[in-house]
Amino acid sequence: MVSCVTFFSTLFTMILMAISSPVKTSVELDKRITHAGIGTWFEPGLGNCGNWNTVNDPIIAIPKDLYDENNGSNCGQWIHITDESTGKTVFGRTEDSCPGCASGNLDMSPDVFQQFTSLDVGVLPISWYFMPQGWSP
Repeated sequence: MVSCVTFFSTLFTMILMAISSPVKTSVELDKRITHAGIGTWFEPGLGNCGNWNTVNDPIIAIPKDLYDENNGSNCGQWIHITDESTGKTVFGRTEDSCPGCASGNLDMSPDVFQQFTSLDVGVLPISWYFMPQGWSP
């Protein structure tokens, strides 16, 4: 009888621990994913995050679907971007969404794009991921 009570109290405790464990949201999980796509450039202005930016700011526009999925929570978050053809890495800050960007693609301000190559190139093969909230280069 004592072992039966011990078994059920242990089982009940384990179930309560599993239920009370925090569940990671899609926003938290997405920030750990390395995305692959193409990088292009645009001339920033008033972005979806509500800030005015210039061509000299290290600004990134993420795909509109991702921006909407995360309810804009990536605003101000830094992104680590790698040019897959050269291995060079650059950081840019999320300040806008890109309606024409497919999943995995990024639109970069001239400041960011030119750290990789000339604007005349126009398109880069990239991989990228979000840095933790609050991180800054």
